[in-house]
Amino acid sequence: MYKIEKHTTAPRAPRTKTPEQALVALMRQCAKAEKCSHDALGSMRRWGLSEEDASGVLERLKRERFIDDGRYASAYVREKMRFSGWGARKIAAALRAKRIDEALIEEALGQLTPEDDTSRLESVLSKKAQTTSYKNLYDLKGKLVRFGLSRGFDLEDVLEVTERVLRAREP
Repeated sequence: MYKIEKHTTAPRAPRTKTPEQALVALMRQCAKAEKCSHDALGSMRRWGLSEEDASGVLERLKRERFIDDGRYASAYVREKMRFSGWGARKIAAALRAKRIDEALIEEALGQLTPEDDTSRLESVLSKKAQTTSYKNLYDLKGKLVRFGLSRGFDLEDVLEVTERVLRAREP
């Protein structure tokens, strides 16, 4: 009888970079897409940079405007609002997780108007109502409310828009 051995590979040693290499790599990354300070520091930690070297590289990136947390927060709000259909609460929580300053979060969320938020929520809930299986309207309402809340919208708005969506579905 044959014995089957599992093929295991040795864990990959983390790549290390010098501060100069890290600066060049981050400049290249930042030129392609917005990065925040937290993301850059995480990358530098993975590359084995000391805290002192990492903070020096980060300061240079900020000074040369490759990294700007305010600009990042604004871009993040636009992206999550337009493409992911998120509400203000979920966007703010995600930015806090990236350690963006609270004042910058508030400024970036200032781009959202209540009308945009409501119309986006209505669009999201209407699509969800079309693809959700349910036993009765009470069941559908519960599912839509939970979905709207999971997307980061306010409870009052979710309840109001859910009622509107349900009224539109009635024969």
